[in-house]
Amino acid sequence: MQNVNDISDTLIIKHLSHADYEQAHAQMLARTLDRIAEKKAGLPTPDELWLVEHNDVYTLGQAGKREHILNVTNTPIIQTDRGGQVTWHGTGQLVMYWLFDLNRLGWSVRDLVSHAEQCVEDVLNAQLKDGLMAHARQDAPGVYIYKGEFDVNHPEKYLMGKIASLGFKIKHGFSYHGLALNVRCNLTAFDAINPCGYQGMRMLNVQDVSKNADDLNYVSLFDLPLVTAMVENIEKRRMGEIELR
Repeated sequence: MQNVNDISDTLIIKHLSHADYEQAHAQMLARTLDRIAEKKAGLPTPDELWLVEHNDVYTLGQAGKREHILNVTNTPIIQTDRGGQVTWHGTGQLVMYWLFDLNRLGWSVRDLVSHAEQCVEDVLNAQLKDGLMAHARQDAPGVYIYKGEFDVNHPEKYLMGKIASLGFKIKHGFSYHGLALNVRCNLTAFDAINPCGYQGMRMLNVQDVSKNADDLNYVSLFDLPLVTAMVENIEKRRMGEIELR
């Protein structure tokens, strides 16, 4: 029988391509509810990281306001239970769902958000074009690209655009939902909304800002070195090998 420490060390990686949003959400919620029940019964379960590329969809968070949908298109609009406002998911975007037992990890919700943001910062800053930097900001969750530097007192200064969006849900100490990183999307999909509720927010692709842009075209999304690096970074954070800054 596997002991608790072995379970704590295990991270299951799941891949879903061309995923229907509602089906993926139902599976994710069901798995979280099962884990809650199993923990109450004294049965530990391993954390899971789901790597997903969705079919095109707009999703509204729990407090999402319809006024941030500027144009209704043929793309479905779905109300969901994560935090945040409206966003788009679809082809060329990497979605990472973090199904983690936060209490076992000793993480607060703020820790979870910071780990997600800093993971993106770590991986992107290793491959951005000269003079660019990826940085999170306290006033608006997510990761943004800056030209030159980040001014914490004036976060709009030097801002080029947003590259990763976050939205989590916590039930009884278990997290689900996660982050969405624009890798090689058709960004015109964001023209129909105020992304994450911010009017005029420019969205960017990794392809726009990476010095290795050509490498992003020739393999599936899940096989990109960028994705491998993010998974490795997350695994190290779970094991306490990378601490929050």
